[in-house]
Amino acid sequence: MKRIIDTERIPIKLWLDEIDDNTLFQVKNLANLPFAFKHIALMPDAHTGYGMPIGGVMAADNVVVPNAVGVDIGCGICAVKTDLKLDPNIQRRLKEVVGDIREKVPVGFKHHKRAQDETLMPRGYDVGSMEVVRAEYRSALRQLGTLGGGNHFIEIQKDKDNFIWIMIHSGSRNIGKQVADHYNKLAKRLNKQWNSPVPPKADLAYLPFTTEEAHRYFEEMNYCVDFALANRKLMLTRVQEVFLDYFSKIKFGEIINIAHNYAKWEKHFGKNVVVHRKGATSAHLGEFGIIPGSQGTKSYIVVGLGNPESFSSCSHGAGRVMGRNEAIRRLSFEEEVRKLNKRGILHSIRTHRDLDEAPSAYKNIQQVMLDQEDLVKIVTEVSPLAVIKG
Repeated sequence: MKRIIDTERIPIKLWLDEIDDNTLFQVKNLANLPFAFKHIALMPDAHTGYGMPIGGVMAADNVVVPNAVGVDIGCGICAVKTDLKLDPNIQRRLKEVVGDIREKVPVGFKHHKRAQDETLMPRGYDVGSMEVVRAEYRSALRQLGTLGGGNHFIEIQKDKDNFIWIMIHSGSRNIGKQVADHYNKLAKRLNKQWNSPVPPKADLAYLPFTTEEAHRYFEEMNYCVDFALANRKLMLTRVQEVFLDYFSKIKFGEIINIAHNYAKWEKHFGKNVVVHRKGATSAHLGEFGIIPGSQGTKSYIVVGLGNPESFSSCSHGAGRVMGRNEAIRRLSFEEEVRKLNKRGILHSIRTHRDLDEAPSAYKNIQQVMLDQEDLVKIVTEVSPLAVIKG
């Protein structure tokens, strides 16, 4: 931990040196919520979000805040190690592999033309009782196994021993956004009726678990978390199928998966609380996780140290150092492409509009990892070979 801000109702504990004014404003709003418990934790990749900053961790006393989870519920990352070692032949074939993956996995705003196998959808839920999930279910069947846009990616990587890894970052697609928007609007309406002490400008309307609405949101949120995992798993299956087409003897290791937008009941400091992680991942003692860099930098497989001061959490990535539009305005297309080409990465910077996902739009991942040495231990470093983005 770097420092503590103690000017608000509860302390704010920061794992970063610099914080911009907007992010500071948002995290102070969190610290002044009447139901926020113990302290607020801010991870080293923190930057401005909607209502709650990305990289924020808040424990709440018997309350859930839809905007403290966000619109891409269950967004997360999975990674798998293969027994395939990089050699000149494999390096030559990567462009073909990437092309075939793009044929199998819709990216950006694209969906499948046909519904996917319904047995791949989350199990154990009464979909008929969930208002938003029920309405979005048929559309979600065509979104299952699709990447989306923004910072979502499929990467082919190598570790220090030259073994090939597959890493996928994606979320709950439109179904998660619809659940988030519906319940955030509902919370705002109810908070107004209750004369809530939370100022509307904070955009942190809440639902107490004494209400039916909180339980409804929590169930639909959990469905979206499971849908996001099912989405990543199906994409991983399709990517593995492509690799098998080219390298028939390849074997795949166990999947590592971690989500970074959700709320969950956990026990901290002797109390059962609702831990909201928005752009933050759990890092309980011995828990494996993934912290990606940008498409031009290393990513990390880590194991959690269970630090109670962060509510057993860590960063979900490098974190943005500039907004998307700012990156498109400020960064040099030629320079960003040159740097990626020099490293031999099959990247996704094809036009000026892609500069929002250029490496220079992100924080230094090595510094981010140094800032959280008390939260996680690095197990494996992987470097990008080929990147697919929407």
